[in-house]
Amino acid sequence: MTDRTFPTPNTPPALKRKDFVSDQMVRWCPGCGDFAILAQVQKTLPTLGIPKEKIVFISGIGCSSRFPYYMDTYGFHTIHGRAPTFATGLKCARPDLQVWVVTGDGDGLSIGGNHLMHALRRNIDINILLFNNRIYGLTKGQYSPTSHRGKVSKSSPAGSIDRPIFPLRTALAAEATFVARAVDSDVVHLASILERAAKHKGTSFVEIYQNCIVFNDGVFEDVESRATRDDFALKLEHGKPMIYGKDRDRGIRMKDGITPEIVTFKPENPPKDLLVHNENAGAEFAYMLTHLEPPEFPTPVGVFRSVEEATYNDLLDAQIESAKKPGANDLSKLIAGAENWEVAK
Repeated sequence: MTDRTFPTPNTPPALKRKDFVSDQMVRWCPGCGDFAILAQVQKTLPTLGIPKEKIVFISGIGCSSRFPYYMDTYGFHTIHGRAPTFATGLKCARPDLQVWVVTGDGDGLSIGGNHLMHALRRNIDINILLFNNRIYGLTKGQYSPTSHRGKVSKSSPAGSIDRPIFPLRTALAAEATFVARAVDSDVVHLASILERAAKHKGTSFVEIYQNCIVFNDGVFEDVESRATRDDFALKLEHGKPMIYGKDRDRGIRMKDGITPEIVTFKPENPPKDLLVHNENAGAEFAYMLTHLEPPEFPTPVGVFRSVEEATYNDLLDAQIESAKKPGANDLSKLIAGAENWEVAK
């Protein structure tokens, strides 16, 4: 008879991607970038060693916000723009849970902009994934808060005249402690960013460039295509000079100490004055990097900022503890109060 080994009660079986795949049919358009993001999240979660019952996904409204249906975890499909609010309440009530917010550029930055900002500034220990396709997809192709000026859409037939919101700048202005950007099609890099975000203590904010194949196809073509992304994307690596290009022959340095510029060199002899990435620097350094934009500059991807600060949850717990009065665990003393007497028989 063949011996079989069963896990002991104290050693739960290792989780795999399939353990996080729900039984729901995925209802995104064929070719949507959301599929790649979903797959990488499902691959990343088993590596964290967290039981499924301790993981929650919360979303608002939009194509991205169907995410909780496709995860075999706990989840909420909430109301438009309010996912960060629900996540805040849940994390405060159940700090033992790992809470993820999945939102889009419309849901998170239009009606939900105020809620997102406050979650970021409070440094609540949650993970926020913002899918950015620069369009409203669910409602069929209106321009969104991240659409660039001149965008022709169903709601801007003559071209948008709005100045766009840049998600990372919003996060950094709120002093978010972990700010990153990834691209849906670069799955290896995306997975590494998701893992780092999950392990960060405090609010992690990840903007993910996501292609909407129906209403805004190719908006991030340069950084999404394998044929071009080496020349148009700058992968940020902590402590390393900012070098990019298929031949690794271009880099970023500071002209006059304040203005970034591109410099070309021989791959075997990079200049010593290239800008070195420091993700632990102040928000102003990361904010400067968000202004590296095409067509003049490559698009930076990776971790822009990662610092450690007290989380909202830790500060809240400490405040509650300090507010407790002597005898707080003794109900009879609490009822009696500081001044009490007994009536003798």
